Amino acid sequence: MKRRFRIFLFISIVTIISLSCVLIPQRETPTPTVENLPPAPSPTDTAEANVFTQQDLLINLYESVNPGVVAIQVLSEDGGGLGSGFVWDAEGHVVTNYHVVMSATDLEVDFPSGFKTRAEVIGIDPDSDIAVLKLDTLPDTLTVLKLGESRTLPVGQTVVAIGNPHGLNGTMTMGIVSALNRSMGSLREAPGGGTFSSGNIIQTDAAINPGNSGGPLLNLEGEVVGINYAIQATSIDIMGQPISSGLGFAVPIDIAKNVVPDLIETGKHDYPYMGILSLSEVNLFAQEELELPRPSGVYVIDVVEGSPAEEAGLIGGGDEMGHTLPGGDLIIAADGLDVLSFDDFIRYLLTYKNPGDIIMLTILRGSEEIELELTLGSRP
Repeated sequence: MKRRFRIFLFISIVTIISLSCVLIPQRETPTPTVENLPPAPSPTDTAEANVFTQQDLLINLYESVNPGVVAIQVLSEDGGGLGSGFVWDAEGHVVTNYHVVMSATDLEVDFPSGFKTRAEVIGIDPDSDIAVLKLDTLPDTLTVLKLGESRTLPVGQTVVAIGNPHGLNGTMTMGIVSALNRSMGSLREAPGGGTFSSGNIIQTDAAINPGNSGGPLLNLEGEVVGINYAIQATSIDIMGQPISSGLGFAVPIDIAKNVVPDLIETGKHDYPYMGILSLSEVNLFAQEELELPRPSGVYVIDVVEGSPAEEAGLIGGGDEMGHTLPGGDLIIAADGLDVLSFDDFIRYLLTYKNPGDIIMLTILRGSEEIELELTLGSRP
């Protein structure tokens, strides 16, 4: 008797969604005598020098960046809340998280200098959890933060978060990039239930707590590489607030570079959309249960009626009483690039594709490899 495994996997609606070497010419130089050689630094001296170097670096970073990081006080029908943000441009646009301001009836933006002003929400994007505010008045001096790149981030790189955790304004914490290319549910509901997905998320162990949301994640050059927005917590404090567990997440700045200009100009941003329901992971258990030829790719459970996926001819295996059924297509490549996981797929779509673009999908339908051309729509 074949043993069956119930597949308890998160199901998401997919939106379709030198080193250089410099050669220096040698020249003859006198060989130094032992007496002329400087004393070699001891390991302790070197360690102390490194500590002081990093300390000065962090102090300078904070002093240059913190003036452009703001605290956001939110009034709503349910009471109020706190968040963080940072100055995007010289026109007085401030970037924060959508969830910080989503229920706001009034907003106050406070600068480290003591300057305070009200602000208006001019654009929101529930998919990336980004919102743009426009300051009612500008301070005499406005510090615009410099934007870096998230696509070049390596795991292990040191990063710094600045924000207002629990209302403690101007708090700086430090950690590393723990992982890249995470995917999480967005704040936009998808047709038929569930939510759309956000992809290419940065994971960090820099301490992030409630109130850090919307603040910048920075590299040691003081460039914004992400927008802090979520933590995974396993406990809460006496006030019912989640406690940081070392699992923090940030929206990559490359996505913000694409989204924010649209929010400033039109108030919204359109994402590519396919219209499929899929497994978040295809592992060995899923491969056996669903009779798949390989334990990787994106397995299609269902196809939304009238969607680009249906028009392109994608097939879903279906679901019965919580059991994912065999027979669905397995997406293994997009535009000739291998797709090993749902995270790979959503990162590619959100970073490189727009509504109206054509994407070439390579799928396995049983043991047959098929090429399908799909024209991406916009998320409904």
